[in-house]
Amino acid sequence: MAQVSINSDLGEWGSSMDSGERARLLQSPCVDTAPKSEGEASPEGPGRGNTSTLGAIFIVVNACLGAGLLNFPAAFSTAGGVAAGVALQMGMLVFIISGLVILAYCSQASNERTYQEVVWAVCGKLTGVLCEVTIAIYTFGTCIAFLIIIGDQQDKIIAVMAKEPEGASGSPWYTDRKFTISLTAFLFILPLSIPREIGFQKYASFLSVVGTWYVTAIIIIKYIWPDKEMTPGDILTRPASWVAVFNAMPTICFGFQCHVSSVPVFNSMRQPKVKTWGGVVTAAMVIALAVYMGTGICGFLTFGAAVDPDVLLSYPSEDMAVAVARAFIILSVLTSYPILHFCGRAVVEGLWLRYQGMPVEEDVGRERRRRVLQTLVWFLLTLLLALFIPDIGKVISVIGGLAACFIFVFPGLCLIQAKLSEMEEVKPASWWVLVSYGVLLVTLGAFIFGQTTANAIFVDLLA
Repeated sequence: MAQVSINSDLGEWGSSMDSGERARLLQSPCVDTAPKSEGEASPEGPGRGNTSTLGAIFIVVNACLGAGLLNFPAAFSTAGGVAAGVALQMGMLVFIISGLVILAYCSQASNERTYQEVVWAVCGKLTGVLCEVTIAIYTFGTCIAFLIIIGDQQDKIIAVMAKEPEGASGSPWYTDRKFTISLTAFLFILPLSIPREIGFQKYASFLSVVGTWYVTAIIIIKYIWPDKEMTPGDILTRPASWVAVFNAMPTICFGFQCHVSSVPVFNSMRQPKVKTWGGVVTAAMVIALAVYMGTGICGFLTFGAAVDPDVLLSYPSEDMAVAVARAFIILSVLTSYPILHFCGRAVVEGLWLRYQGMPVEEDVGRERRRRVLQTLVWFLLTLLLALFIPDIGKVISVIGGLAACFIFVFPGLCLIQAKLSEMEEVKPASWWVLVSYGVLLVTLGAFIFGQTTANAIFVDLLA
């Protein structure tokens, strides 16, 4: 692609040089508006990282895979069976990969290094603020989902330890779901969320990857060699309606959303070229697709239409192999919540300082008090909502709609604005094709987001 300059008069919203930490991948840029130096502006400048192509593939896969895979069997059930679920994932994968490539192209054209910086530089202030607000809401909703997942898995583990069915009447107070979630959150999540930096969690991603692959392996093995007490429900072979197919899209968006993390990964590569990046994200998405399809197909065929939104809840509590999978998921979520909270808190902090017109360097004295207050408010709100919204499916639907904005809407807007910024008097045919594709991305993302929002608001009200 031809190199273009987009809004080159904009100042830098500086970013951390530590591209290796997952917490930095979403961090809000600071409010310093000093212009870039010449070396920083150059794509081959000294600020480039040393991540290899293979390392970049691993990082993108790691950013993509996570607790969202627990919902894929239910997504296959919602879509109407294996054929519809596979076709939907394959079709969406084309748009998912293209969105990642568009973001890399716009990052290179605008010389920006994080997702929101690219949106700010390419699309302007209003869209940039909207992007940051969306990131904050998305991370907030994901933190709620993580707490619900902890409660779901603990219910099963406690039922085995207490040797009684989960939710049974007359259970001791210390086995109550609300108490166990709150205790876990206060003992582990809150202390991990307060620090200013979370570099001490840099090894947590390894455990998350191991846990993800273990869960997938267990679901596949349990499908091949099922337990006698597990009887599947109806195995759907076709969708009930087109609306049912579209209802599965938020889960897929939530599972494959790694776009916010992708821009720093692209800029951390030794040779950040769009063509190379295209190969990186294609390989990463194929790996993620294999994991999600293995989990989705085998989980759906094991339980059919009776599968829970969290597939691990469909397995017997006494199954020790599945109990290990639940422990892996809890450990993964316990370390992932502080990272997502850190990202959301950084965005809120950036918006607040920008609103105040106050550089970070001049507000160090108040930073600790503000950070503790932000953390406590964030933590308590997510905990309260998780305690009274026990259905993980509803939360995934909402944040899946927000994920569609990161996958489709913002990349589409960036592509449209990037092509409109080109100054050629005679537009080639490819120019019109790319602009039209950007419009298609925005339309598709807006449709998914609008549908999930409408379902979350009106369906519950009618029910």
